[in-house]
Amino acid sequence: MAQEVDEELRELRREVIESRGLVIKTNNLTNALAADLKSIAKRQAGYERRISWNSATAYAVFVVVVLLGLKVLWDYRVENIKSETEGSKGELEALRKQVKELERREDGRTKIEARAQQLYDLVKANKRAEFLEQIEAATKEGLTRTEVVIFQDFAEKFRNELTLERYTAGLDHARVARWQEAATAFEEALKIKGDASTAPATRLALAQAYRRLTRQRDAVPILQGLSESSPDKDIQAAATWELAQVEVEIQAWNDAKNTLRAFVKKWPDHARSNDARQQLAELQIKH
Repeated sequence: MAQEVDEELRELRREVIESRGLVIKTNNLTNALAADLKSIAKRQAGYERRISWNSATAYAVFVVVVLLGLKVLWDYRVENIKSETEGSKGELEALRKQVKELERREDGRTKIEARAQQLYDLVKANKRAEFLEQIEAATKEGLTRTEVVIFQDFAEKFRNELTLERYTAGLDHARVARWQEAATAFEEALKIKGDASTAPATRLALAQAYRRLTRQRDAVPILQGLSESSPDKDIQAAATWELAQVEVEIQAWNDAKNTLRAFVKKWPDHARSNDARQQLAELQIKH
C-alpha cells in the first residue's frame, strides 16, 4: 500500500516536472513567438513606411510631371496665341498701310483730275498764256499718258499761235518805229517758242530793233548766229549785212571788213552786193 502511494507520488512528481518543463517550453515558445511577432511587426511598419514614402514620392513626381506637362502645354498654347496675334497684327498693319496707300492714291488722283479739269477749262476759255504757264508743272503731277499727250498738243498749238501773234505785233511796232515795244514783243515770241518756224525771222527782227535802240552789242551774237547757220538763205544774207552795219557802228573795223568780204563772196548777186563792195572799199581806205 505504501509502495503504491510512493509510486503514485513519483508519478505525480514526474508529471509535475514534465508539466513544468512543458510550461517552460511553452513560455519560451510564446516569448519567441512574441519576439518574432514584434520583429515582423517592425518589418511591416518599416515596409509600410517605405510604401508610404514611395507612394508620396511617386505622387509628388506624378504631380510635378503633370505640372510640367501643363506648363509645356500652356507655354505652347501661349506661344501659338502670340504667334497668331503677331500674325494678325502684321496682317492688320499691312491692311492699314494698303488702306493708307489707296487713300493717298485716291487723293492724288482726285487732285490730278481737278488739275486736268482746270487745264481743260483754260483750253475751253482759250486762255492760252495761263494754260502754258501751268502745263509744264501739271505734266509732272501724275497725269495719265493720254492726258499728257492731249494737253501737250494743245500747248504746242497755243505756243505756235502766241509766237506768231507776238512776232506779228513786233512787226507792227517796228513799222511805226516803236522799237522798245517791238523788241519786247520779239523777245516774248522767242521765249514762248524758240524753235518756231518764225524763230529765225524773229531773231533778225529783234537784232534790228536792238540796233535801233543803240544796243548793238546785244545784236551782235544774234546776227552772228544767223549769219553762220540760218537755214533760210535770205535771212542769212540779211543777218550778215546787218552784222556788218553793227560792226561799223561799234567801230569794229576789221570785223566789219571781214563780214563784208564774206557777204560779197557768198552772195555776189544780192541786191546789196554793190553797196557791200562800196562800203568795203571805203573801210579799206579809211581803216
